[in-house]
Amino acid sequence: MALLNFKKRDAVENGPVNPTVEAFLQGYSIEVMPRTAEKVEDFRALLPEGTRVYIAHIEGTPIEDMVKTAKRIAAEGYPVMPHFPARIIKDAATLENWISMYQGEAGIDQALLLAGGVANPLGDFDSSMQLLETGLFDKAGFKRLHVAGHPEGNKDIDPDGSTKNVDDALRWKQKFNETTDAEMALATQFAFDAKPIIAWADSLKEAGIDLPIHIGIAGPAKLQTLIKFAIACGVGPSLKVLQKRAMDVSKLLLPYEPTDVVTELANHKAANPDFNITNVHFFPLGGIKTNANWAINNGGASAKPVNS
Repeated sequence: MALLNFKKRDAVENGPVNPTVEAFLQGYSIEVMPRTAEKVEDFRALLPEGTRVYIAHIEGTPIEDMVKTAKRIAAEGYPVMPHFPARIIKDAATLENWISMYQGEAGIDQALLLAGGVANPLGDFDSSMQLLETGLFDKAGFKRLHVAGHPEGNKDIDPDGSTKNVDDALRWKQKFNETTDAEMALATQFAFDAKPIIAWADSLKEAGIDLPIHIGIAGPAKLQTLIKFAIACGVGPSLKVLQKRAMDVSKLLLPYEPTDVVTELANHKAANPDFNITNVHFFPLGGIKTNANWAINNGGASAKPVNS
């Protein structure tokens, strides 16, 4: 099976959806930023009921903008999961204030904790583990805490190309999962090849790490856009696939859609019901509306918007 589908697809729009893909997309989540969320008039016209909406916190974004976005999306009926990037949080007092603002103004009770893409921490925290160790999320009664997963490794954490530090962190998070009342899961970086994703997920299971995996999938986008984000996010072997494709001018001009990687993962899940990838998490790199429309066309009832 080809790793990427670079052809425009209209078969799904004119016929029934793949029931295996429909089942796999059930309960998908999507990521937004305050500035991208502003472009969406009403999320209920795009997203199914109950869709978890992550709000990415990019360095320099005021916490007030984050909370305002969370409040708006929550008011439209969606569970909201804001990012808490450790390296841009000054200290425990700041963290406690952010939690209080999210809870008090937007009713937030879930969070994605990650180190963040900042090379040098701006304050006391360097990792998501340090955020968890404060006990502030449990103290506030957060019901769900997600942490990062990296199917292709993470050079920020393991610059030598190994996975030692990443693996050690996952074992620590697995142990923390045994002590917290919150439900935990891994939300991963996006990748484009299903086989390494499956191998990585299986390796975690063999290592005794049974946190559910919400696999990151890049939504439809221009290939140039995808390469830019892949480089910025430190995507591994998948980037080489994109770069090779980019050398073909005819393919460079065609849009990317995640049909192939999603279908292969869905087929594997259907054949292996105990597979530990439980959900799809979309990175809408080509736009929220474009991503939502792809999900609607491929997910059937799983992706039917509230207002449809």
